[in-house]
Amino acid sequence: MSSTVPPDRPRVLVVDDEGAICDVVGDFLALEGMQVAKAADGVDALALLSREPFDLVLTDLKMPRMGGLALLEQLAAVAPGTVSVIMTGYGTVETAIDAMKRGAYDYILKPFKLDQVLLVLTRALDKQRMAAENIRLREALSLYRVSEAISASLSLEQVIDTVVASCLNELHADFVSIWLDDGERPLFERVRRQREGLDGRLEQATLDSERVRSRLGGEEPLLAHGPASSCFFALSDGELSSFAAVPLRVGSRSVGFIALASATPGRRIDEGQRKVLSIIAARAAAAIENARLFSDLQETFQQTIEGLARAIDKMDPYTSGHSDRVARYATSLAARLGLAAAEVELVRQSSLMHDIGKIGCRLDLNKPGKLTADEYEAFKRHPVHGREILEPIRFLHPLIPGVHLHHERFDGRGYPCQLAAEAIPVMARIIAVADTYDAMTSDRSYRRRLPHEVAAAEIARCRGTQFDPGVARVFLDGFEAPAHGPL
Repeated sequence: MSSTVPPDRPRVLVVDDEGAICDVVGDFLALEGMQVAKAADGVDALALLSREPFDLVLTDLKMPRMGGLALLEQLAAVAPGTVSVIMTGYGTVETAIDAMKRGAYDYILKPFKLDQVLLVLTRALDKQRMAAENIRLREALSLYRVSEAISASLSLEQVIDTVVASCLNELHADFVSIWLDDGERPLFERVRRQREGLDGRLEQATLDSERVRSRLGGEEPLLAHGPASSCFFALSDGELSSFAAVPLRVGSRSVGFIALASATPGRRIDEGQRKVLSIIAARAAAAIENARLFSDLQETFQQTIEGLARAIDKMDPYTSGHSDRVARYATSLAARLGLAAAEVELVRQSSLMHDIGKIGCRLDLNKPGKLTADEYEAFKRHPVHGREILEPIRFLHPLIPGVHLHHERFDGRGYPCQLAAEAIPVMARIIAVADTYDAMTSDRSYRRRLPHEVAAAEIARCRGTQFDPGVARVFLDGFEAPAHGPL
């Protein structure tokens, strides 16, 4: 009834087996600006509720086939957001109170005045609006937090984990699946997860990704209920309550989609939740694209570092593998010192690059015999050359402290800046130990490599002078000698 009434007006379902009461109450409420539908008993009411939403159900207590109490019990599952009011001309007030205990907002005793009905229904609808507003506020706050978390991350794993958690916890989905198109392979399922406490039916179900993507290519949103869900997401037994999917788009380009499912009877995914999911998807698509770009940049970064490290080691056959070994020792040492994972990675990268300044040294660093005084002074310039080589390359700036200062000494007698103790960045103090150890245990043109025990004793002897004593101690504690081959 009243399908032409504007949709912002309350939708009320009047349920009574007395047609005259349905007509009188319905006409009165329609005159008061409400949209009204009528049902003869609980069975008819449930059929209407399964097809369309209502804000309020005004139901008689005693009716054939299904009475008001039975309807109340079904209402919580079929339409949990709908408020209910009981009408009764039978029994006592206690009977009506029992109905309220089963979920009814209030009761009206027959015979009643229409003004009394309007007053009770207005209060009930006000309560429902306040509850809905509180839910929207909570959803808005949750959505803000989720959006902030998604936007703040450059990790694809973190973005996906945040989206999955928000779908399961904020949107109360039973199942979530994220499909991505990385441009290198067909659309693939990046993750699927179900809510804890459910059996494995959802994780084993078949999702028709091509059908979903084809539907999302049109203008209409994908939100299906009951049997209509099965063509997108098929369970081995039973059927879904709801299935929804929204695209992940960067500009006009599709990079995948997010799909939700509810298998809980009576818990449908509504249009409001689908819209919230669309907002999450918009943030997620941008974050996924940024994470991919960042990953590509990191890969280019690694390739640049490794390429430059190979160039350094190619300068002389005696230094081949030196940068790799120093990086390996320094990375292990940084981890054992308790540095954060990101700092450990910077130590590794800086170690690979620590000798890049030797490219600027125009002398034979591995000639037989000692360097002359002039050659040694030229050699001591390689940390400065290294800094000068890296400075124009902005994304390599975090590596400069290790490259520029790895020849500083803890006692302040090193070069090029004569820094001492804690003034030397920890990255440089770590590389200093690893570099010296590898230099001692590697062959050079002017000498054979030293045994591990001799090199370790020298590092122990120089704790507090050349090396940070704490860094040197951790380096030596539990250190396993590398297999360089026979001396």
